[in-house]
Amino acid sequence: MRFADESRGRPYSKDPAVVRFKGVYTLYYSLPPAAPSVAGPTTWTIGIARSNDLEHWEKVGEILPEAPYESKGLCAPGAIVLAGHVHLFYQTYGNGPNDALCHAVSEDGLHFTRNATNPIFKPTGAWNVGRAIDADVMPIGDRLLLYFATRDPTMTTQMLGVAAASLHSDFGRSQWVQVCAAPILKPELDWEKQCIEAPAVCSHEGRYFMFYAGGYNNEPQQIGCAVSDDGLTWTRLFDEPLLPNGGPGDWNASESGHPYVWVDDDGRTYLFFQGNHDHGQTWYLSKCEIGWRDGLPFLKNR
Repeated sequence: MRFADESRGRPYSKDPAVVRFKGVYTLYYSLPPAAPSVAGPTTWTIGIARSNDLEHWEKVGEILPEAPYESKGLCAPGAIVLAGHVHLFYQTYGNGPNDALCHAVSEDGLHFTRNATNPIFKPTGAWNVGRAIDADVMPIGDRLLLYFATRDPTMTTQMLGVAAASLHSDFGRSQWVQVCAAPILKPELDWEKQCIEAPAVCSHEGRYFMFYAGGYNNEPQQIGCAVSDDGLTWTRLFDEPLLPNGGPGDWNASESGHPYVWVDDDGRTYLFFQGNHDHGQTWYLSKCEIGWRDGLPFLKNR
């Protein structure tokens, strides 16, 4: 699989999120402002593509800014199907430390109704700057855990946190409770540099696995993995990236980043990610299948 939306005048798609909804695979991704020579949105938006086989994708829609809090853009979607609806968790864009997470819901996966209380979440505490981006969600028990990236008060170091709301709520602003008083994962390894972002969580045999991006874009960004028994306390599985960037000349030589892990109805696990070879002039989305050996993940066919 290699997918990029070319509606902005160049191949460019970032931050994948995938669901299977009403028998069709739906991909949500970030789209940049249109090039000066191309008619189109002047802010970041969220593109929508569909597929019948997880290999060939066709763009079918786009989510444009509607509310004042989205006036500078919206991006980095996280998606989940709950009770017959697609729930999208996404971030505002272009507001620096004031960017926050939002929520919208859809009956068809294409047209979304914003949560009336948007933005629904931004973190508190002296350890962070109050910014929240890169949402991912995971049902654990009767709660929906909301994972996010934030930065330290100097806006230098990117790290991860988590909040929770009842699965039976409307996921509005008053429903979320921050359940960490410090980062749940922050850069410590050399390859992670000063950034851990894009948490992507799945469950396997009663444990939780988080695939995450280490390093800012094109440093290169690479993908690591951590494990948890409760979804709150995390331990790295490996000292090296599980999915590194490619070598010279490879399509992902500049990075393999921003993961999204997803389990299909047949139980197969896929890791979607973004990559490029030109330091971000273009961006493509791809995937690889995750296998499990002795309870631990590995990349199949690699």
